[in-house]
Amino acid sequence: MRAGRVDLVVVGADRIAANGDVANKIGTYTVAVLARAHGVPFYVAAPVSTIDLSTPDGEGIPIEERDAKELTHMGSTQLAPEGAKVWNPAFDVTPAAYVAGIITEHGICRPPFDKSLREACDAA
Repeated sequence: MRAGRVDLVVVGADRIAANGDVANKIGTYTVAVLARAHGVPFYVAAPVSTIDLSTPDGEGIPIEERDAKELTHMGSTQLAPEGAKVWNPAFDVTPAAYVAGIITEHGICRPPFDKSLREACDAA
């Protein structure tokens, strides 16, 4: 992106809130921030079934946490001190403000997402 060789970014989504906040694998938010910093449009491709209109925003999306041992151990070898506090989320939430559009089987939803996502769901 820094070199200007990326025209746009497309990622998937595990869940999309009614306002367009997007939950996806950890690291997606980071890519969205980098895309914004470099003026690269950030799109999400997901089926309408991924949209959850009953969840107002990303704060309401439950985030799965992975086993702490994935970070504190390598096989049976302990890498971190006993009792080390670990947070190991499997997903992160990208705010709708970073999303240029959400690509669905019913077309591309654009801001304001509360309206366009509802229209896409109604078309399903």
